[in-house]
Amino acid sequence: MNSVFFFKKNKIQIKNLYKKFSLKKNFIINSVTTLDKAKKHDLTFFESIKYKTSANKTKASACITTEKLKKFLPQNVETIIVNNVLFELAKALSKIYSNAEIDYPDLSLKKPNKKNFKSVKFGNNVLIGKNVKIGSNTIIGSNTIIEQGVIIDRDCVIGSNVIIKNTIIGKRVVIQDNCKIGLKGFGFIPLKDKNMKFPHIGSVIIQDDVELASSCTIDRGSLDDTIIGKNTYLDNQVHVAHNVKIGSNCMIAGQVGFAGSSKIGNNVSIGGQAGISGHLKIGNNVKIGGGSGVVKNISDNQIVMGYPAVPLREFLKNKN
Repeated sequence: MNSVFFFKKNKIQIKNLYKKFSLKKNFIINSVTTLDKAKKHDLTFFESIKYKTSANKTKASACITTEKLKKFLPQNVETIIVNNVLFELAKALSKIYSNAEIDYPDLSLKKPNKKNFKSVKFGNNVLIGKNVKIGSNTIIGSNTIIEQGVIIDRDCVIGSNVIIKNTIIGKRVVIQDNCKIGLKGFGFIPLKDKNMKFPHIGSVIIQDDVELASSCTIDRGSLDDTIIGKNTYLDNQVHVAHNVKIGSNCMIAGQVGFAGSSKIGNNVSIGGQAGISGHLKIGNNVKIGGGSGVVKNISDNQIVMGYPAVPLREFLKNKN
């Protein structure tokens, strides 16, 4: 993936990035991305056996991985063998995308020039960054900040005190007051003396007819994008971590939390204060009871509840 909002340093060669490794190939790195999205001259990473299928099929030119996992990669992929894959990945990202490990303030913010947004209505004290695009008949509430490069389609309603960065928003989206969208996710590598921040070069994509109630926080992706599907509604104070994919027509009640890289199917309903662990797959038409803790994958059409979440019948049986 070529990052939409973060620009890499030009002409970084793989051999210059990894001088201590005896690499056979040399090429200018096009981008850094996931196994399934990587193409020729991309750098990727493979740190867990659960991504074996994607590793088998990756089209990346080089991959950061371990001695145990390299056998699952195609033979034409240059392997960079390390002890800690995510640590080496974070170091590479910091060198290639030097502005992605901290959310620096957008110093290009100005009051909107109404000549450029003729059919957009703005409240008081709205600030807009460079190259922001806002569709017709959209309303932006007071004290809202829309940072550089953000795209908002037509007929949207953006509340007051909202901050939006690194985000692409579809048609007829409603975002209520105090939401924070596109911020850096919670990612770092624990070290003895100082934790190393993990750069986030992804985006947030909010599709048509989504509604976010007040005070939701949507983190941008690290290497992938965070996506909220069409006609999905989030209640107050929902947190969506980096790389999460939420499908269409989902109903998410207040204070639900999604850990990074979880994938939620279509028509999923989740009760208030439930938590979804990272890197899980939740199927279509699933219902999750309020206060539940989901720690493993859930197949289609299941109803679960409890901590850890189990099928509803099992939960009720254990209660008796």
